[in-house]
Amino acid sequence: MSGQRPEPVVADQDAVRTAELSARLDGLLARIDTAVAAAGRPAGSVRLLPVTKFFPAADVDILYRLGRREFGESREQEASAKVDQLAYDDIEWHMIGRLQRNKARAVARWAHTVHSVDSERLANALDRAAQDALAAGERTAPLRVLLQVSLDDDPGRGGVAPADLPALADLVAKAPGLDLAGLMAIPPLDAATDASFANLATLHTSLLAQHADATELSAGMSGDLEVAVEHGSTCVRVGTALMGARPITSA
Repeated sequence: MSGQRPEPVVADQDAVRTAELSARLDGLLARIDTAVAAAGRPAGSVRLLPVTKFFPAADVDILYRLGRREFGESREQEASAKVDQLAYDDIEWHMIGRLQRNKARAVARWAHTVHSVDSERLANALDRAAQDALAAGERTAPLRVLLQVSLDDDPGRGGVAPADLPALADLVAKAPGLDLAGLMAIPPLDAATDASFANLATLHTSLLAQHADATELSAGMSGDLEVAVEHGSTCVRVGTALMGARPITSA
């Protein structure tokens, strides 16, 4: 026996995963560019938000090395751990999942944007938390907020009712710790995607009439991003098409 230890496989695994994510990222960006061109919109008008929930911090690190700077998470505890592990100053973390008020303080510490504000109570909790974080030097800017609007009036799936959207928008716009950035929505599972996104576009146009700076429209995922882009999405939230199947360990 030579006495030499086996070469570690970690580097090989990293190289394989890097090549996999790089190929998927290139394909996804091309897909978005094609959708933008087909919709007659300016190049670069739609951003990709990689959804890294359930995937390890090592995957986020790979995507960072591939040039990505925005990442979407949906569970506060998992996200907070990744934020602490990946201490890059230029990452913008997005909270895209439903958020409980008791998590507002933790999320305000690391989130650049929260996509899922759907009630005045949650907005107020985030406003207080963001102001505290600003005072403590944990943030340098107000917390960007997207209002999640319901397209099917199902409270179980989250989202403010369209009739209540103007009042919620006014409240967020006046909150010192928050920055009203736009809308987010998830199409109903049993509805026509085109009609759902058309409805969302109409709601966004109405919002812009009262809040001209709320230009963000977070809509579209792996399976429907082309339709979302056609109806004005500025940010597509993509997990599966980029990251692959969810790890078994996340179950």
